[in-house]
Amino acid sequence: MLLSAEGLAARRGEELIFSNLSFDLGMGEALVVTGRNGSGKSTLLRVIAGLLAPEAGRVTFSGAGVEPGARPREFCHYLGHRNAMKRELTVFENLAFWKSFQGGSGGALDIDEAAETVGLGGILHLPYGYLSAGQQRRFAIARLLVAHRPVWLLDEPTAALDADSDRMFAGLVKRHLAEGGIALAATHQPLGLEKVQELRMTGFSGVNADVWE
Repeated sequence: MLLSAEGLAARRGEELIFSNLSFDLGMGEALVVTGRNGSGKSTLLRVIAGLLAPEAGRVTFSGAGVEPGARPREFCHYLGHRNAMKRELTVFENLAFWKSFQGGSGGALDIDEAAETVGLGGILHLPYGYLSAGQQRRFAIARLLVAHRPVWLLDEPTAALDADSDRMFAGLVKRHLAEGGIALAATHQPLGLEKVQELRMTGFSGVNADVWE
């Protein structure tokens, strides 16, 4: 499998956020995206996830069993700043929706196993909105486990997590990579990963669109 970005550029409104950005990530590889607020980290992940159209360039995903021209977003999990869970539904109902919507085959865990893996077994019956911010984030991480996707796009994934949960999440990402997955993480915090590529987004640095750091 290979996730490739070629000459990407993106705008937010009328503002050019980044341009001419390229990288390749193969099986078992991770890219950590760093930079100050507003430098384009979240925008980059949203472009790769298919949530924003690029101003220029393209994103492709290829590999055994991947049809030519397949949309990369079909192979991605996107964990953004928001947890994408309904507060009024139980945790089980939320995870059941994502498992059904994204497909639960190909090495995915069942819902009980996913809850145990993130350290929250036994409270699946509770309304999601009843949980603490840290618990909500851990169950959002469980979304990655109940449906298999080879590419994980992670935007500040450890927000609201304590130190133990940070270590738990790092272990999940390491296991995903060891199984041949791909990960891109935009973060201000170390994720405890080793031998990863790093992309530092510095953003627009001048008055003309061709002035970049």
